[in-house]
Amino acid sequence: MWLREIEPVELLRQVVVQTYHVTTDTRGREVIRKREADSDGLPPGQLRLASPYDPDARWSAKGDELFWCGYKVHLTETCDPHTDADTPDTTTAGTSASTDTSATASPARPNLITDVVTTVSTASDVTATAGIQQRLTERQLKPGEHYLDSGYPSAELVADAARDGITMVTPLLADRSRQARAAEGFDKSAFDVDWKARQVGCPEGRTSTGWYPVRQHGHDAIVIEFARSDCRPCPSRDKCTTAIKGRRMLTLRPQELHEHVAAARTAQKTDTWQAKYALRAGVEGTINQALDVTGMRRARYRGLPKVSLQHAFSATAINIIRLDAYWTSQQPHRPRTRMSRLSRLAYRLAA
Repeated sequence: MWLREIEPVELLRQVVVQTYHVTTDTRGREVIRKREADSDGLPPGQLRLASPYDPDARWSAKGDELFWCGYKVHLTETCDPHTDADTPDTTTAGTSASTDTSATASPARPNLITDVVTTVSTASDVTATAGIQQRLTERQLKPGEHYLDSGYPSAELVADAARDGITMVTPLLADRSRQARAAEGFDKSAFDVDWKARQVGCPEGRTSTGWYPVRQHGHDAIVIEFARSDCRPCPSRDKCTTAIKGRRMLTLRPQELHEHVAAARTAQKTDTWQAKYALRAGVEGTINQALDVTGMRRARYRGLPKVSLQHAFSATAINIIRLDAYWTSQQPHRPRTRMSRLSRLAYRLAA
């Protein structure tokens, strides 16, 4: 009995230690106050306990307005408009707390949720992508095209998926260099890379003098260096660099990743790509359907395993609703239960 009781007590102790700070005032008395991040230090979000009742729940934020304590669910559904396709396309969306997914319904068959995974709320969306694609492949549901929100891809994931026959249709993060953010000057796309010669040419016709393979943040990279004697007298120096050393340096990905990223960023600027990517918006309706019909946003249980099961049941319920609507629509002479205008509107928006 004692071994069963000590775990909640230890959990409560950790919550108290992480939340409050004990100091001694000038009179030698102990003072207990809430911890301040700037002065007292706080554990990182993925380790900071949010509740003594649920050891897996975490506080998280999305943007400047959405804050919640709990989990994050990622939903994947089919979005293939063709009835005879062998490899249905899928879209993935992640939302805070619990989510519902609505799909762009095809008149021939309903779009169904094919994967649901629940993570702690502090886990970034990109950490879920590889697992989603692996599970879809194991279930013989590997998508030819995978439509995802901008939080799910990375250059490495895009390249790995392409090798496995999956085209990830998703916005890659933009170039974060000063020149790219300001939309003026020479960003990375303005430089010509000669991978065989291991040299880079700048817009003014100068050639790099240094090519250094390195490891940065656990990933392979290549640091490119131009000569100070070329950069300092350059008439376009202000458009290129403000470095104190007076020379431009670039950091590139390995060739395969660099070319994938460059091609993706170029494609993302076209109207054709934007029109194609609009298909992903259908999953937002699915999310709304799950929220309205199953109440997925509120966790009914404590602990990640039980909340994961709740989300799986919610996704199953949505699939049953869609299949029932589809099968009913195939039998026009079958009596139908009366549906309110509000319900019909909700299903129409979710379709």
